[in-house]
Amino acid sequence: MTKRQRIVIVGGGFAGFTAARTLSGLARGAVEIVLINPTDYFLYLPLLPEVAAGILDPRKVAIPLSGACSGVRHLLGTVDSVDAENRRLSYTDAEGGRRDLGYDRLVLAVGSVNKLLPVPGVAEHAHGFRSIAEALYLRDHLIRQIELADASDDPKEREARCTFVVVGAGYTGTEVAAQGQLLTLDARKRRHGLRDQPVRWILADLAPRILPELDERLSQTAHHTLSERGVEIRTGTSVAEATSAGVRLSDGEFVPTRSLIWCVGVRPDPLVQSLGLPTEKGRLLVDEYLNVPGHPEIFACGDAAAVPDLTSPGRYTAMTAQHASRQGKRVAHNVAASYGRGERRPYRHNDLGFVVDLGGLKAAANPLGVPLSGLPAKVVTRGYHLLAVPGGRARIAGNWLLDALLPRQTVQLDLVRGQAVPLASSSPENGTSQADDANGR
Repeated sequence: MTKRQRIVIVGGGFAGFTAARTLSGLARGAVEIVLINPTDYFLYLPLLPEVAAGILDPRKVAIPLSGACSGVRHLLGTVDSVDAENRRLSYTDAEGGRRDLGYDRLVLAVGSVNKLLPVPGVAEHAHGFRSIAEALYLRDHLIRQIELADASDDPKEREARCTFVVVGAGYTGTEVAAQGQLLTLDARKRRHGLRDQPVRWILADLAPRILPELDERLSQTAHHTLSERGVEIRTGTSVAEATSAGVRLSDGEFVPTRSLIWCVGVRPDPLVQSLGLPTEKGRLLVDEYLNVPGHPEIFACGDAAAVPDLTSPGRYTAMTAQHASRQGKRVAHNVAASYGRGERRPYRHNDLGFVVDLGGLKAAANPLGVPLSGLPAKVVTRGYHLLAVPGGRARIAGNWLLDALLPRQTVQLDLVRGQAVPLASSSPENGTSQADDANGR
């Protein structure tokens, strides 16, 4: 009896999850598919700001791998190293044990981690936003600051606790600021002692405008919506220093605050650099078929891969969930083709548009290039997410309906204590630091 070939997929994000799910349907048991991921769920990141705002239960954005990827063997762990010559990898399991695994085909979809800049104090005082733990911690933190401000008799302390700074005005930072502001305003309404205390939100970015990924019209729509709501938008500005008392902005202003939320962006997982294979700005170089040159058995996709953008020659595809999902599907077909099922094809994808939720009934979207704002954009945004999320749609829609009909519960859950996980973390879902990764754990 011929031994089944083993396909190992590293990472269960948009790219890895889609690759595993698609390949399972194509293989129909002809090959062994192994998915290595530090959690037992796929996290639908675009809805994480709504978890932090208390709109969605965290379980609604966590899709169980066991149920969604039938026919796939899931190993709970984090890959430490890959021996490309001998086709073996080493990983650390959920309890710290070291294990080895051989493979016939390898799909690297390890994704990305927080991008840290050499700014004094940021790693110690900023809060990241890449995991359920961080979203739950941030929700408690925002509510806690309002409660502590109400308990204080010191006007300066009250002001600092009611001031929130978000650095990074891309999708995540903009949505976190939009949703977070509404949550804190709601929490303040319930505190009679804070009726006259302003709640200040600052959204800062070095870019000349917020949401630089979108066309200028949609960026202006988001800017106007947030500014009208009272969010201070500081373009061309970043953080020069962070302390326990506040942050110093690059324009010299010192802002007293207990809340620095770091949404500057992401960089490829450190595992990529350890492979000893050619990279481009930290991303593993692949061809248009998502193959690593010189290693026909190794594929890569998602944020960890520098994939040629065939729609814009000379450039690489952006690090977005939209590309990651579609690359995961294409890599599954190309892996299947590598053992005789189907024909391999190059990855080519034109953006279908983008959606940004601005909280309440506000959003900005450009489906198929059509710019929308306000309620129509909100409908498109939520419709897109319901179509894109691979499970739990009825539960998500139910949460949205309840949020529209009932007052939000502004109470601390106290599920995540301390600063959730270190900001310098390659695995925010389990608190693993990048330094640990670099040292082989």
